[in-house]
Amino acid sequence: MSELYKLPDGWEWKNIGETCENLDRLRKPISQKNRVFGKYPYYGATKIVDYIDDYIFDEQLILIGEDGAKWDIGDETAFLATGKYWVNNHAHVIRPNRKILDDSWLVYYLFVTDLSDYITGTTVPKLNQAKLKEISFPLPPLQEQKRIVSKLDNLFEKIDKSIVLHQKNMNEADVFMGSVLNDVFGELEEKYGLIKINDIVLKTKNKNPKDNLDKPFTYIDISSIDNKLFRIIEPKQLIGREAPSRAKKEVVLGDILYSTTRPNLKNISIVREKYDNPIASTGFCVLRVNNKALNLYLFYYLVTDKLFEQIEPNIRGAQYPATSDKDLKNCNIPNTPLNIQQKTVKYLDEISQKVEKIKSVQKEKMESLVALKASILDQAFKGEL
Repeated sequence: MSELYKLPDGWEWKNIGETCENLDRLRKPISQKNRVFGKYPYYGATKIVDYIDDYIFDEQLILIGEDGAKWDIGDETAFLATGKYWVNNHAHVIRPNRKILDDSWLVYYLFVTDLSDYITGTTVPKLNQAKLKEISFPLPPLQEQKRIVSKLDNLFEKIDKSIVLHQKNMNEADVFMGSVLNDVFGELEEKYGLIKINDIVLKTKNKNPKDNLDKPFTYIDISSIDNKLFRIIEPKQLIGREAPSRAKKEVVLGDILYSTTRPNLKNISIVREKYDNPIASTGFCVLRVNNKALNLYLFYYLVTDKLFEQIEPNIRGAQYPATSDKDLKNCNIPNTPLNIQQKTVKYLDEISQKVEKIKSVQKEKMESLVALKASILDQAFKGEL
């Protein structure tokens, strides 16, 4: 969206600075250790991050991410906060002049707007107060805003219900796959007994990329893993001098990475591609199978509830829950012969591919609905709705 298009008669371009009151002076961060749990939402840059026993606002206001947010089209940079709540210093707090501006009108506009031109900073991107005030938007008469917002609310309620249904179908596909895995490995355990993971893996090495300051390397950290697809999707390309202190674990093609940090999130993946000098974070346990196991056999077991049930008692830390490489390797896995492992992997691959196909179709439908919302909003802010 931009000011390049002509507005309908009676509409005009305004900016946030001249239509809204900034209430940032009233917000107040509370460190996690000082929060007392309660019934009032504690908002951060993009959502509720906690519930506490006190509040500082008791009215509907608009919150807009200042830092720690995303500002691209569809990123829900802005949202309404209602009732009694607290806001930390990562979200701007603004009150529209309701004689001329409907709250939802502005929130809808920011949903469909790329705000990247207003963002400052590269290391820590930020939408500061000065830039916030400069954000412009089309402003029709108040009654026209309310008419269009009402129409958007009705349309989006139907679209959102469809999106929820498709997401439910995706979740049910995951539940089905989890059930299949548990059943398969339960039968194998009953038939072949158990063996320690430590008995089917090789020792791996550490490697310090800072030993060669100018040499490029591929850094795989927790954020590099898509824990829905169990794949590495965004490894970082760095040189030795840029290496984080946690970049220590050498990996090769076929290795399995299991995140020992917050293992409940199941950030797990096989290294399926050849990367330039790949090195993983110490937040992973690197598992390299020996001649007693197939890596896909071990991988499938690692994503099961059966494995997590063994790991869970060994998770330590409230704010940074983690287990150890030793604890993971001491977990049991069915002691299945290689030829049966091969048949098991083939069967699970077939089921997994069918499940992923179902999820892919549902995801495409969800993306089409999100695109439809963007198209409807584009019409709305051009006065065509």
